[in-house]
Amino acid sequence: MQLHISPSMRQVTVLPGKGVREFIKVKVASRRLSYKMVIYSLLFMTFMFRFIFVLTAMDSIEGDTQCSSLGCIGKRLAPRMWRLESARVPEEMYEVFEETEIEQPKPGSDVPQTLEDFVAEMKSERSDAKAFALRLKEMVLVMEQRTRVAKIQEYLYRHVASSSIPKPLYCFALRLAQEHSTNAAARLQLPAPELVPALVDPSLYHFVLASDNVLAAAVVSASLVANALHPASVVLHVITDRKTYAPMQAWFALHSLAPAVVEVKALHHFDWFARGRVPVMEAMEKDRAARSQFRGGSSAIVANVSEKPVVVAAKLQALSPKYHSVMNHIRIHLPELFPSLNKVVFLDDDVVVQADLSPLWDIDLQGKVNGAVETCRGADKFVMSKRLKNYLNFSHPLISSNFEPYECAWAYGMNIFDLDAWRKTNISLTYYHWLQKNLESDLSLWQLGTLPPGLIAFHGHVHGIDPYWHMLGLGYQENTTVAEAEKVAVIHFNGRAKPWLDIAFPEIRPLWTKYLDFSDKFIRGCNIRE
Repeated sequence: MQLHISPSMRQVTVLPGKGVREFIKVKVASRRLSYKMVIYSLLFMTFMFRFIFVLTAMDSIEGDTQCSSLGCIGKRLAPRMWRLESARVPEEMYEVFEETEIEQPKPGSDVPQTLEDFVAEMKSERSDAKAFALRLKEMVLVMEQRTRVAKIQEYLYRHVASSSIPKPLYCFALRLAQEHSTNAAARLQLPAPELVPALVDPSLYHFVLASDNVLAAAVVSASLVANALHPASVVLHVITDRKTYAPMQAWFALHSLAPAVVEVKALHHFDWFARGRVPVMEAMEKDRAARSQFRGGSSAIVANVSEKPVVVAAKLQALSPKYHSVMNHIRIHLPELFPSLNKVVFLDDDVVVQADLSPLWDIDLQGKVNGAVETCRGADKFVMSKRLKNYLNFSHPLISSNFEPYECAWAYGMNIFDLDAWRKTNISLTYYHWLQKNLESDLSLWQLGTLPPGLIAFHGHVHGIDPYWHMLGLGYQENTTVAEAEKVAVIHFNGRAKPWLDIAFPEIRPLWTKYLDFSDKFIRGCNIRE
C-alpha cells in the first residue's frame, strides 16, 4: 500500500497494491483545519528544527576561521541567537577575568587608550574570546590606574586649597593685629561698660560664634544684625583663641554693629577654662597624638600606591588643621561658658544669616536640649539623605550594639540649645567618653569631625526643627541655585569649598560676599576681591 499527499495537502491517495489502480481519495476541506493536517505540519517543522540545529552545531564547532559547506549553510540559515557560541563566550571571558593574572601595564605600553582604538584592534585581528578578554582586562587596568591617580591628585589639591591660609586672609589678620597694637580705638572694651549687663540678660537673643577666622566672623555677624527685626535685642558672643584675639577685637572695635551688643573673648578669658584641668584640651592633645601616625605629611600619604583613593582622602582629611582646632569642640561646653543664660543659638563661622532668627526662641523643644534640622529628609537627596550609618562605623561592635544605622542624623551649624535642660543631662561627659573610646579603637568608630561624637552625645536629646532654618551643602555641591538658597533663613557652606577660598562655587559665593564692604581699607589693602 502506498500513500500520496498532494502538495496542497488537500487530497490524500491510497494505492492498495502493485499494478492495481484502485485507490481511495480523501478530500480535505480548504477552509477547515483537520487533525491530520496539524500532525503532518508538526512532523515537517520537527524535521526542519533538527536540520537547523545540526547545521548550527557544526558551525559552532568549526569556529569562525573554518567554513565547511554545511557550516556555511548553517551560518546563512541559523539565527545568531541560536548559536551555542553566544552562551559559551561570556563564560570563557569570565574565566579569563577571574583566573588570569596580568601585570600592571607600564606607561607607554601598546594597550589601547580609547574604546575606539580597542574596537578597531579587535576587528582587525579577529581575536577569539580569550584574547578579547585579556586585552579588555589590560585596558581596564590602565583606566583604573589613571582614575586612581586623578582622584588622589584631586584630593591632594583640595586638601592643600582648603587647609592652607590664603595670602589675603593672612594679610588681613596681620594688619588687624598691627592696628590693635598701634591704635587705641582698636583696643576698646567690647561691649562698652554700660552694655555689660546685656551679656547675662536672659530676655535678650543670645548668639554664640566660635571662630579663629576674622573675615568669616565678620560676615556672620554682619548678616545676623542686618536681618534682625530688633537688632537692639541681639547679643553676639564671639569666642576665639589666643592668637586670633587681637585681630578679632580690632575688627569689631572698629566696625560697630550697634545697636546690637558684641562681646569678643578668647578662651583664656573664661574662668572655667583658665582653672585647672580642661577636658576639651586633654581631648585635643590625645587626638593630636593619635594622628601623629600619619608621618611624612601629605606627600607620604599620596605616595602609598597600595591604598584606595577613599582611604587616602580620609588620611589627608585627618591632617586638616580644623580637626586640631579647639574651636570645633568648644560648643560642647556651652553650659559652663555661659552659666547665666538659659538658651542660646550657636552659629558656625561658615554660615550666612538671611532672615530674622528671633522666632527660634519661640520653638517648643519639648524638653529636648538641641533644636536642629534633621538631614534624612528633604528635596535635595544628595545633602538631605544622611542617617547615622553615614557617619558612624556600624561594622564596629561598640557602634552597632548601641545605635540604629537608619536613625535620622541632624546638622551642626545653626542650633538652638536649651542650656537649662542641658545642665540636667550628662551630654558633655558622654561626648568625652566616646572620644576616648574612639582613640582606644584607633579612630575607627566614626568619620572625622565633631558631628559624629555630637550625634552620639546628643542622642535622644534632639528636637527636629523646620528645614527653613538651615540649608546645608553649599561647600561641597553646586546643585543649589541662588533662588533656592535665598528662600531659607541660614545657608551653610559646610564642606571644603568655603566662600573665602578660590575653590568656592562662583554661582553662590555672592550670597556671602554681599555682607563684606570691599571699600574697607583692611579688605582693600589685602586684595580681598569680590
